[in-house]
Amino acid sequence: SLAVLQALEDGLKKADADPSVKAVMICGENGKFSAGADIRGFSSPKRRGIPLGSIVSLIESSEKPVVAAIEGVALGGGLEVALGCHYRVAHAKARMGLPEVTLGLLPGAQGTQRLPRLIGVPAALDMITTGKQIPATEALKLGLVDEIVEENTIEAAIRLANKV
Repeated sequence: SLAVLQALEDGLKKADADPSVKAVMICGENGKFSAGADIRGFSSPKRRGIPLGSIVSLIESSEKPVVAAIEGVALGGGLEVALGCHYRVAHAKARMGLPEVTLGLLPGAQGTQRLPRLIGVPAALDMITTGKQIPATEALKLGLVDEIVEENTIEAAIRLANKV
């Protein structure tokens, strides 16, 4: 939602400006990272706010490490947010993908550029063109996530942030 995008932008800018903040962790609520954008908003003629691609760029350009704590799903724009992070920790039961192609849409927030850079063209092309969702174990093998955990993903992401 636009409120979530605005909160991400505000939080990132505040964290970058605060010298006491050493790292940033992005997570979802209630065991879910993000299932992506609400496509009903795409047809709104007065859709305002910062575009998701700008948020992804803002995440990547942070001078402080940004770690995604992925639980549940990271799909569509949610995966694109995670791709902008410097590190990604996923719960063992998490799934990731860019399913918007099944609706006739291409990922529009830099996923088509970032995913191939991270996991290679063949694997990325398969995910982008089919909308296939992959489990965390496959994401780890491909290099999409840095670590998978069975326990609390947020605590694991904080440990990783403290390590880097």
